[in-house]
Amino acid sequence: MRSSKTRDMILTAMFVTLIAAGAFIKVPVPVVPFTLQYLFTMLAGLLLGGKRGFLAVCVYILLGLAGLPIFAQGGGIGYVLQPSFGYIIGFAIGAWVTGEIANSVGKPGYPRLLAANFTGLGIVYLVGMVYYYLISMFYLRTPIGVWTLILYCFILAVPGDIVLCVVGAFLGKRLIRSKRM
Repeated sequence: MRSSKTRDMILTAMFVTLIAAGAFIKVPVPVVPFTLQYLFTMLAGLLLGGKRGFLAVCVYILLGLAGLPIFAQGGGIGYVLQPSFGYIIGFAIGAWVTGEIANSVGKPGYPRLLAANFTGLGIVYLVGMVYYYLISMFYLRTPIGVWTLILYCFILAVPGDIVLCVVGAFLGKRLIRSKRM
């Protein structure tokens, strides 16, 4: 029992580190460069399960809010006023949902892993876009139209994350199989 708790703590800490590193691994694509944070938050859910994946992302968030510069644009408590902070909140909820869907069966196949990944991605974008809209409107007082929000915060950003969902399903299938052996 003790080694299982130790293993869980080590894996959770590993994913906190990967998520933090993922914020700085930027893939240059035209218009909207994206990071690998979503890949690591998704894998945290797939490999650790919903609760521990959620915990890993929450520890990452707490470390960033405590002042460690591990978010894509820094850190500190003031980061909650950044319009993009909603995506970070979405990472936590998305990791939980992804892990719950994927691990609700003993050996998830690619269709289940893809469904879990895309559901988690939908949650990340939903929470992120709502937060972005609210912060822009009520804190920054720079109104943003719904179409502009959808264009810049979804349409231009989502293609890379769709690729990450497919890559995550492939990695998840391979790594879930190896961790259960």
